[in-house]
This record gives sequence, structure tokens and C-alpha cells, in this order.
Amino acid sequence: MLTAAATSTIRIGSGAVQLGHRTALSVVEEFGLIDALHPGRLDLGLGRSGGAPADRSLEPALAGATQVTGGRAPNGLRIPPRISLRHLLGSPRFQLQKKLLHQPGAEAQDYGEQIDDILALLRGTYRSADGVDAHATPGEDADVQVWILGSSGGQSAQVAGSNGLRFAANYHVSPATVLEAADGYRAAFRPSAQLGRPYVSVSADVVVAADEATARELATGYGLWVRSIRSGAGAIAFPTPAQARAHTWTDADRALVADRIDTQFVGSPKQVAGQLEQLQEATGADELIITTITHDHADRVRSYQLLAEEWQRR
Repeated sequence: MLTAAATSTIRIGSGAVQLGHRTALSVVEEFGLIDALHPGRLDLGLGRSGGAPADRSLEPALAGATQVTGGRAPNGLRIPPRISLRHLLGSPRFQLQKKLLHQPGAEAQDYGEQIDDILALLRGTYRSADGVDAHATPGEDADVQVWILGSSGGQSAQVAGSNGLRFAANYHVSPATVLEAADGYRAAFRPSAQLGRPYVSVSADVVVAADEATARELATGYGLWVRSIRSGAGAIAFPTPAQARAHTWTDADRALVADRIDTQFVGSPKQVAGQLEQLQEATGADELIITTITHDHADRVRSYQLLAEEWQRR
């Protein structure tokens, strides 16, 4: 809401609402309210997390999709091996968070059904199994673009494609499965009133500075920060380079974060822009989502500025 109030032209929205502990009606009403206050520039990103195991199933539609089990995509983009994070789902902190987010005894609705309900409430066409209409106020007829966030070619990609919605594939969180996610979505795509052809956005984590050495210094804390999340301990404040260097790494630590560190784009504006072009080519992305995380806010802003200036020249 603060970002919406402080801007007038940029699109705003969620990076995604995690539906594992939400209801369709609450999501539509909340985003309908934002759209009513700041109409015509809202993105409603939806994800399926919230306690369900990661969806790694591949539907029959994925036959012939580009799959790389670790190494390089055909154009040289780095695709690391898959990593299992099942230990995270069983960690005490994750279980506590899941408990606090869920009403006692509540069961999450099937993700595909939730998406159907959200779309119906937005269109004003929702009707229960016994024929009773329901309407979201605000929310009905809201001018929002619905996105689905996904990390594989499984349910998220299938739901996005079959409903003719935009799809965001997670290279920065799950780089091992970005190609199957994009291919699975395109294979499942059916045109809709909102979208006539597949539209894929791909995320990337970058750090840009005037030169590569400076950029790598700014990115020093990334691995330790990722470790804090993936270990189940909980996200720490992004460390300074000195704090990160003071950490004693184990082999298990390094294996836990290797895929993320190896696929973070760090360097000069030209280096990072070239890597992003490679990512765009490999995935066929219509749009790239860029995230920069550094300890100091000014370094983060400068990273975006340098990259934007370089990208505009291309």
C-alpha cells in the first residue's frame, strides 16, 4: 500500500501470495481493495507454498521439454544439479511457522481449485456446488493481472498454462528446474481472455558494481544468508562481508547453498547484462525479474542503476 501511494505509473503487486494458508476470498478482497485505491496497475502473483512438499512431478505434457540434470543448458547457461530441501520441511522452526499460520484443524484447499475460485471471484462468476452465487466486494471485476509463480514443470506450471495466465519461473530460488518449469508451462498453455500466448518471466539474483572485484565483495554475505534460510534456522539479517568471512564453513554448508551461489550473477554491468541475456535466451523469457541483496542499501540501489543503464544501451 505504501509503495502504491508513493508511485503513480509503475506496476505493483505480490511476488507471490502463498496460498497454502490463505483462502480465495481473502486474497481477492485484499487485492481488490488495493486495486480500488490504485486502479489498473496491480499484479496478483500466486504461489502454492505454505507447507505442501515441493512439486517435482512432471506431467505428460512435458514430453520433449528441455531438461538438464546438472551442467549447462544448450546455450551455456549454468544449470546446477537438483538439491533436496526436505529437511527444511521437517525443521522445528518450519513446523512452528506452519502451525502459527494455520487455523487449528484446517486443511489447505487443492491449489488448482484455489486458482479456479480466485479467477471466478475476480470475474464475478463464482457459484458453489449447490448453485449459490458468491461475490467479492471489493475484488469483483478488479483490473489485476494474475501471475503464477512456480519452480518446476509440475502443478504450478500446469495450472498457469491451462488457465492462460502469466507464469514466473524461479531461476534464483530453484535454478536446477527453471527450464522444465518454462517448458511445462508453455506445453500446457491454453489462450484465455487475459492472455493470447504464453508469457514467461524468469527471476535472477544479481549484484552489480563498477568492477567484478567490488561486486564480489558486496555479494560475500549471500551464501551465509541463504544457508540461514535453507538450514531451517530462519533468515538472518544480511551479513556484512566481514561477518560472512568469519563464518566457519562445513562441507555440508557448502553443498546446501552451492546451487544458489553458482547461479548468482555477480560482476560489472557488462558481465551481468551478458549473463542475463544468456538466461533470457535459454528460457525464452519475455521478462526478467531482478533481485539484488547487499548489506548496505546504497549498494543495492547502485547495483540496479548500473544494470539499468547497461541494459538500456543494448
